[in-house]
Amino acid sequence: MPKRLDFRNLRLCLDNYAADFLYIRDCGGVREDGKYSCHGRVKVNESLEGKTLDFRKDKSGLHLLIDSNEVFHFPLQRYDKGFSLAYERIQPTEDGIGVMVCLSTGVYPYHHTLPEPRRSFLRNVLDDHLIEIFFKGRVHIKFHSWWQKPHWKYWTVKLPSG
Repeated sequence: MPKRLDFRNLRLCLDNYAADFLYIRDCGGVREDGKYSCHGRVKVNESLEGKTLDFRKDKSGLHLLIDSNEVFHFPLQRYDKGFSLAYERIQPTEDGIGVMVCLSTGVYPYHHTLPEPRRSFLRNVLDDHLIEIFFKGRVHIKFHSWWQKPHWKYWTVKLPSG
C-alpha cells in the first residue's frame, strides 16, 4: 500500500473491521549486553476480543491505544515502507487439515477459485519493530496504482461491501 496513505488505511481498518489481535516485536539486533540477537523480543502480544484498538498520531509519533490506554509508542524516526495487507487463507484438503494458500505477485486477491480469508493482517516495520494487527475475515481492498508493471500493484483499504 502507498506509504502516504498509511494512517488513512489504518483508520479505515480500525473503524470498519473487527481487530482481534495486536502483535509488536523488535527486529533483533545488538542488545544492552553488547551481544547480537537475531530474534526479536515481543513487546505487545494482546488479544483484542472485547477491546477497542485505536491510534493517535502527533509530532512525537504514532501512539497505539487499547481501550484508551497507550500500549506502545513509535517515534517514527525509521519508517521506510508502507503497510502491507495479507490474508490467512486455508485450502481444504482430504485429510481435513487444510493448507495455507500463499499467493505470488500478480495474482488477483479476489479470484473466485481462492478460499475466503479467515483473517487479514496489516503489517509494517516501524522504528525497527514489526507491528501486526489481525482482523477477523477479509479486509476489503481496491486497486490504487501500479508500482511496477506487470505484477506489482498498490492497493488501498476500502469500506466493507454490503
